[in-house]
Amino acid sequence: MRDMTMFPLRAGRVHEVCGPSAIGFAAVAAAQTASGVLYIRERWHTEQIHPSGLGAILPPERVLLARPANHTDALAVAEEALKDGVLPFVIIGISQPLNLREGRRLQLAAKAGGTTGLCLIAQNMGSNAAETRWRASPVFDRAYADSTLMRWEIIKNKSGTNGAWHVRWDAERHCMHVVCPAPE
Repeated sequence: MRDMTMFPLRAGRVHEVCGPSAIGFAAVAAAQTASGVLYIRERWHTEQIHPSGLGAILPPERVLLARPANHTDALAVAEEALKDGVLPFVIIGISQPLNLREGRRLQLAAKAGGTTGLCLIAQNMGSNAAETRWRASPVFDRAYADSTLMRWEIIKNKSGTNGAWHVRWDAERHCMHVVCPAPE
């Protein structure tokens, strides 16, 4: 079984995740930090997260929400938050593809602040500037009544190999378990 050397996500870099379990992936990744998380999502989106809904993974009091008016403002907020470095983890919901300049600006800001950035993207909407790109999908498991089993695939990796794992969040112990190697 390959180990998950790319998780937790590398600080000082911006990563991407797509798929139906992207929010769960983001919550687990953010839970690896010791303090607050900024979640940026354009205000025009009708679906928004509610921090209490992530409570089993990420305490709601650690989540700060920003709802800028549009894509350009969302990128500006993300860049400033990444550069500032006060919050160790910044999540941004991306509504349109990032061009190389925008992606590079986010990478430079993350490096300056020592912050981890995670872009929630639609399938096939990734940026060339991303350090890693993940696909997160739910996996049905009859043995468990909860819905925390996920398949995480690393589909782009600038500093290593790609791979796939089945992971489960353990709410009682507040940790992630690699359940079994996912078939390739």
